[in-house]
Amino acid sequence: MRPSFWRYFPAWFIYALLWLMAQLPYRVLRAFGGFLGWLMGSVFRTRKRVIHRNIQACFPRLSAQQHEQLVKANYKETGFMIAQTLYAFFHRSNRVFNQLSITGEHHLQNCLDNNQGVLLVSGHFTALDVGGRALCQRFDVAGVYRPHKNPVMEYVVTQARTAYAKDMFARDRLKSIVKHLKQGGVIWYAPDQDYRRGHSVFSDFFGVPASTITATHQLARLSGAKVLFYSVKRINKAPYYQLNISPALTDFPSKNAQTDTDRINRGIEDMVKQAPEQYLWLHKRFKTRPDGEPDFYKNKDIKTGSQEKP
Repeated sequence: MRPSFWRYFPAWFIYALLWLMAQLPYRVLRAFGGFLGWLMGSVFRTRKRVIHRNIQACFPRLSAQQHEQLVKANYKETGFMIAQTLYAFFHRSNRVFNQLSITGEHHLQNCLDNNQGVLLVSGHFTALDVGGRALCQRFDVAGVYRPHKNPVMEYVVTQARTAYAKDMFARDRLKSIVKHLKQGGVIWYAPDQDYRRGHSVFSDFFGVPASTITATHQLARLSGAKVLFYSVKRINKAPYYQLNISPALTDFPSKNAQTDTDRINRGIEDMVKQAPEQYLWLHKRFKTRPDGEPDFYKNKDIKTGSQEKP
């Protein structure tokens, strides 16, 4: 249901401004995104500390100067993310999206040709929504998302995504998701955030224990769907984005949720390494700690990763 205009007038007014901005040419929006990233890095100090902490923990072999460079690059990409998302949500032209190619799209097509449901596992990358709209130009893909608390944002985001996606499932609609997969549908899913709901285990992410939901294992087990990794990366020259789909995972799911969750985290790590500056490091990925461990974002003595340089 559409929220009341007058009751939520400030939110609707902001939406109108964002919609108008989205009609700007792509290159203008991209330039605006770069400026916005710089502004965010200068103003939002709290989130900057979160980004610093995440990057230092996940890439401990980088020097202090390299950490700082990666943080600055991540803020720039986060600014791009906002501009790119506006373009994907509200711009009417499909030109940018139609010209993108998808490496490995035959892996997905092979599953569909065999009437198999597909769970496309990804991560929260800054080009997420551009990739989603481009992917939906070629395949009927539904998504799983966390509903927004603000009713206007929830309405606008859902309407924007369902304009090109097959459907959008709130993450607690397990039965609907399983049914869609059993019917041979394709679902985009990103299990790489610290959710407070759903069954979780601690699984290393770049060598750091991270509370991770076991839903990928459960969905594959309940639906019989194939699991493929999917990533999107922004590049600085036309066509500006690279999309990639992996072959279907073999021997997945196994009988062990921990083993499968570890395997999913390794796959997301591999995607992050392709462009670490384009990952959503501002999220508190390690907020939930194992029993007895102090707050990750206040205590720097907690175990950090042992990964090689990205």
